[in-house]
Amino acid sequence: MTIQEALQQAARLGIARLDAQLLLAHLLDRPREWLIAHDTEALPSELARQYLALLQQRADEVPLAYLTGQKEFHGLELNVNRATLVPRPDTETLVDWALELLPTEAPCTVLDLGTGSGCIALALKAARPQAQVSAVDRSTAALAQARTNGERLGLAVAWHEGSWFAPLVGQRFDLIVSNPPYIPADDPHLAALRHEPISALAAGADGLDDLRWICAQAPQHLNPGGWLLLEHGFDQADAVADLLRQAGFAPAQHRLDLAGHRRCTGARISLGA
Repeated sequence: MTIQEALQQAARLGIARLDAQLLLAHLLDRPREWLIAHDTEALPSELARQYLALLQQRADEVPLAYLTGQKEFHGLELNVNRATLVPRPDTETLVDWALELLPTEAPCTVLDLGTGSGCIALALKAARPQAQVSAVDRSTAALAQARTNGERLGLAVAWHEGSWFAPLVGQRFDLIVSNPPYIPADDPHLAALRHEPISALAAGADGLDDLRWICAQAPQHLNPGGWLLLEHGFDQADAVADLLRQAGFAPAQHRLDLAGHRRCTGARISLGA
């Protein structure tokens, strides 16, 4: 089987050409451009077998990042596995907003709740080296992946295992960020996400269970004037703003995702808190 024939096989399985090229480039440890220039080159039989197996998984909607083990996020190359969500470009909206609020040089304290692969915490630490960044996840396997990413990238983050604020009794931060589960448990879109951990996706009947908990508990863990920034579903902005109001935050603000939806909502706690 030549490279060209391998890509034709991917097309017959309905796999996008870019995905097919990225999978093959990963197996060959070559840049994608190399494939284009060497499309008549034959693949070793074992590598061809491995490639066809990967194609079958991709045809079953296994995320490309799980098959290659890598995903780029906010300029960082992260390792990912099935214990973590695949980092999404829309989540960079949350990181960009956080960076608007964090000082460029002065010390500050930041907390990432439900860190998964560590993508948010590590992106913030990379952009604000002087920040003391902490991150929490209740999944031992996810936290191990996040810690490995931090060590490989040389970014020091304090990793904590536990449910939301449980490992952080008595600690306060200048900024708390979170991309928690926010999909309703009966949402039909979950079927397309079946290969990712359901515990990091679904949150009760309306998808707001974890967002409720975080909003209610966050004031106890924020310094006066501190911010809470949250990612949520495309149609949950008003509900999250109301949760923040009920918890005593200032009027909420929003940020738009790449499709123009209000994807992130945040607010500042009172200076007298």
